[in-house]
Amino acid sequence: MENIKILREKTGAGMVDCKKALDEAGGNIEMAAEILRKKGIAKAAKRGERDATEGIVKLAVNEAGNEGYILEVNSETDFVARNEKFQKFTDDLLSLLIANKPENLEALLNLEYAESNVNDALGHLSGTIGEKISVSRFAIVKGETVASYSHMGGRIGVLVALDKADKKDLAYDIAMQAAASNPRYLESSEVPAEELEKEKEIYREQLKNEGKPAEIVEKILVGKVNKYYEDVCLLNQEYIKDDKKKVKDILGDVKIEKFVRFSL
Repeated sequence: MENIKILREKTGAGMVDCKKALDEAGGNIEMAAEILRKKGIAKAAKRGERDATEGIVKLAVNEAGNEGYILEVNSETDFVARNEKFQKFTDDLLSLLIANKPENLEALLNLEYAESNVNDALGHLSGTIGEKISVSRFAIVKGETVASYSHMGGRIGVLVALDKADKKDLAYDIAMQAAASNPRYLESSEVPAEELEKEKEIYREQLKNEGKPAEIVEKILVGKVNKYYEDVCLLNQEYIKDDKKKVKDILGDVKIEKFVRFSL
């Protein structure tokens, strides 16, 4: 076990790969490291500083339609994101997420997978494919109705939870809205005070530069703030299927309990 630990630190390879290499090398750490390099598995350690900004967002909703799952797995290039091994790994990881419902990313990475755990499998996949692969985030959303929407071949994914049952079509439309319009908050009360104040200061400076009298700046500011809410708050946005309505207008007595949007 001590040799495996040393080899892992030296090469960045997973536990299973290190054990196999040490067995093949008769316990010789340097020889085992060379074996891992020849197989391309040790390369993963040198890719740690690279940005993995491509990848895929995977989504699923349970059969009852009241729980949804969203997962983002990253690669360095879009080419690798379409790789069969990468796709299989992300599908397997989504299945693990659904079956185990881990509390956080660390718990997900420590789940059993392929004779070891997810974290070791990531290292192995990074080495064999030749790019940095990482799991960046996931979420589990619950509600009376949950719907998912995937856009641009998995570059954008959204989950929406409503507080009423049997509202799948409405939830889907809201998810599509969130995918298209990229809201950061559900409603205006969620916008942090410091963020709002920063926006107001920017507007005040703009209006001052336009030569607006000080006494009407605050009046104009009200309209500017409302427009800001329309940009960043889901409920305040124009509904993409009918621009004469806001999202809040199409909900009726239904409430959005939560939405999650991941984008590459």
